[in-house]
Amino acid sequence: MKILIYGINYAPELTGIGKYSAEMAEWLAARGHSVSVVTAPPYYPQWRVHDGYRAGRYAREERAGVSVRRAPLWVPARPGGVKRLLHLASFALSSLPSLLRAAAGRPDVILVVEPALFCAPAAWLAARLCGARAWLHVQDYEVDAAFELGLLKGAWLRRAVARAERWLMRRFDRVSTISERMLALARDKGVEPARAVLLPNWIDAQAITPDLDGGAYRAQLGIPADAIVALYSGNMGGKQGLQVLADVARRLEGETRLWFVFCGQGPERAALQARCAGLARARFLDLQPAERLGELLCMADIHLLPQRAGAADLVMPSKLTGMLASGRPVVCGAAPGTELAGVITRCGLLTPPEDAAAMAEAVLSLAQNGAARAALGQAARRHALAHLHVDAVLGAAERELAALAVPGRTQASRARDA
Repeated sequence: MKILIYGINYAPELTGIGKYSAEMAEWLAARGHSVSVVTAPPYYPQWRVHDGYRAGRYAREERAGVSVRRAPLWVPARPGGVKRLLHLASFALSSLPSLLRAAAGRPDVILVVEPALFCAPAAWLAARLCGARAWLHVQDYEVDAAFELGLLKGAWLRRAVARAERWLMRRFDRVSTISERMLALARDKGVEPARAVLLPNWIDAQAITPDLDGGAYRAQLGIPADAIVALYSGNMGGKQGLQVLADVARRLEGETRLWFVFCGQGPERAALQARCAGLARARFLDLQPAERLGELLCMADIHLLPQRAGAADLVMPSKLTGMLASGRPVVCGAAPGTELAGVITRCGLLTPPEDAAAMAEAVLSLAQNGAARAALGQAARRHALAHLHVDAVLGAAERELAALAVPGRTQASRARDA
């Protein structure tokens, strides 16, 4: 098959949507498919274009057998409601020429990743112009989340955007998303059940295993080998509700065996670091290389997963897959009844969102109970192996892509490429 992937985030971004888009593209390329990508220069989660790339320049490169076109975008230093919209719109507009050039190669499927929903109309139109099938993959219901979190406001605006989103989503040949609740929401937005597909985020469960040694990180950070480490690793943005972690660490400052490590970058890191000032056993790390992710996650005895109230069924945190694969329990802030809560109750402890006292109590209970940590960690590992391993998830996606591809087009494209 010839597959064109279109989205604002891509490798070498180490976390979030870009990581998954790149892994999917490279996995499909390794399987013998012709894969091309239209994306932006890497900027996430630092909200700063990475060294070696230019925000205002078109560029092309080859990465792991994938042809990558990069289009300019504007990156605000501190993304907010309007600034974020302008940021997304800048890429949606600048990437149009790159998208049309890539579509001229007559792909079988054009797969657009949301965020950004701004890119979806052009992806659908390009697919119609070149005779491809159109697939919308929703990693994050960005519009709903923006209203729920107060980044966008106004009942009339929400109704208008919801109508436009519903009209658009119904026109795609496939709409996929990363959790059952998010898939149900797609159907509520008008997507026919036959066109709705579950495509969860994945993890290489053979690369991240519970027996990896995180001792090098402990030594680097001055943490004793017998300490209990509570780790947050991932994006440090507004949706995560990170500031609760500083309150948790401060409440547990008297527990001398308990250390907190916060690894990541993003617009909320400076505020989190300031609120942790003076805490003797709180440490900060920048994002770490992908090849050391297993070591990093296995440094932890407990993983921390805060979440803003109202966001849990609009997003499914991508960092959760690695946490589960590492075989450590998770303390998570999420409302009961959400899909995220359903996963956590089997392999960790659930607390109300943004409740520092409850999260501190949960962390302390696990820190004091090694048997509970081991049992919940084993359950986490079993869940990762059963539901999230990369070959199973992407193998199912490959079969869905093949079923969707225009009849006869795939064989013809293979003949042309031979």
